[in-house]
Amino acid sequence: MKIEILGTGCAKCKALEEAAKQAVAQSGKFAQVEKVDDIQKIMSYGVMSTPGLVIDGKVVSTGKLLGVAEIVELIKAP
Repeated sequence: MKIEILGTGCAKCKALEEAAKQAVAQSGKFAQVEKVDDIQKIMSYGVMSTPGLVIDGKVVSTGKLLGVAEIVELIKAP
């Protein structure tokens, strides 16, 4: 599983990255968490407001800071 945090470095982007790492640890699943700050790559996902959360190439959230429990649910979803 690959989780990408889309954002240019704002406080919410950093907080979402940390929450994603905690969610992966809690879920018990193996996942690679990657921070994406290249604006061209972010735009290629169609994301116009950051932070964005992408799981296995699918944008699951944009423009808001999700909590750890919310991310765990997204990770566990089929």
